[in-house]
Amino acid sequence: MRPDTADYREIFLNDRPMMDARAPVEFVKGAFPHTVNLPLMSDIERQKVGTRYKEHGQHAAIELGHQLVCGEVKAERIEAWAAFARANPDGYLYCFRGGLRSQLVQQWLKNEAGIDYPRVIGGYKAMRTFLLETTLDAVARCDFVLVGGLTGTGKTEVIAQLANSLDLEGHANHRGSSFGKRATPQPAQIDFENALAIDMLKKRAAGHQQFVLEDEGRIVGSCSVPLELYHGMQEYPLVWLDDSFEDRVERILRDYVVDLCAEFIATHGTEHGFARFAERMRQSLDNIVRRLGGERHQRMAELMDQALAEQESSGQVDLHRGWIEGLLREYYDPMYAYQRESKASRIEFAGEQAAVLEYLRQR
Repeated sequence: MRPDTADYREIFLNDRPMMDARAPVEFVKGAFPHTVNLPLMSDIERQKVGTRYKEHGQHAAIELGHQLVCGEVKAERIEAWAAFARANPDGYLYCFRGGLRSQLVQQWLKNEAGIDYPRVIGGYKAMRTFLLETTLDAVARCDFVLVGGLTGTGKTEVIAQLANSLDLEGHANHRGSSFGKRATPQPAQIDFENALAIDMLKKRAAGHQQFVLEDEGRIVGSCSVPLELYHGMQEYPLVWLDDSFEDRVERILRDYVVDLCAEFIATHGTEHGFARFAERMRQSLDNIVRRLGGERHQRMAELMDQALAEQESSGQVDLHRGWIEGLLREYYDPMYAYQRESKASRIEFAGEQAAVLEYLRQR
């Protein structure tokens, strides 16, 4: 039998599969990669046991728990746990604190299915604390450099080509701008933080002590950059990425129109995918109506509507360049030009993609 473990570093470095015995409502709020929710109790059962605990104490709560999870319900859950254990012999199980629930799952697995399966000592809470401390330690001990640049210069492409980069937008499943929503939902805040911490842990274990990340705001869609990291990002040195206006328009057309439309169709099917894509595009433009002003918003919206109609009828995307060029010239470029001026003292290098990549790899 493999022993129970408190070696959280080993778990995350090796992507150990884990069985989360907490209730679904707890799992949705935050969990870890490579984790499956196979709860001991449903949300309603957990609520009833919690109420009994408050009113009559632990013994009465345990008694009620055994009454609620018995017979066929118990057999079905044990079979699900056993199937996971057989499929993942190198995995672990856990509950919130590594206490009663995970011990009970472990005991039932052994007694009813003949499987010795180890649990994580300290459970979710201890692993979560470990990952929060991992982020704090990296911020305190490592060097960081930011990649900035105008919209569409390909900052994400630079990040993707570096072994020591942290892809905040990738972990947040969002491109960071008003048009940044993907076809699939963003992770819960805790899941975003956990994935980022594990990324740092693995890269430091591989020998990296300097990280490159995109110059982001505090919020990436609905995900907040960890506060200590964000505070550091207000002071870290900056590398500025340049590209031609024409190349930027083409990159935005590819990423935010062609590829995003394909994402929506892959996610929602041919029948509904394009309609949802078009709705998302219009909503993204509406999100910045106050900053654009009524006249500019109306002009861009008309260009976008024409482009979407043409795209739907013929598959052609050329008309999208109209509103993309307008937004860049009239909205995004002036905003980023101001930001560059305010951060000028921190810019240590500027150039196009190949030069920036070479600089960052030798830095």
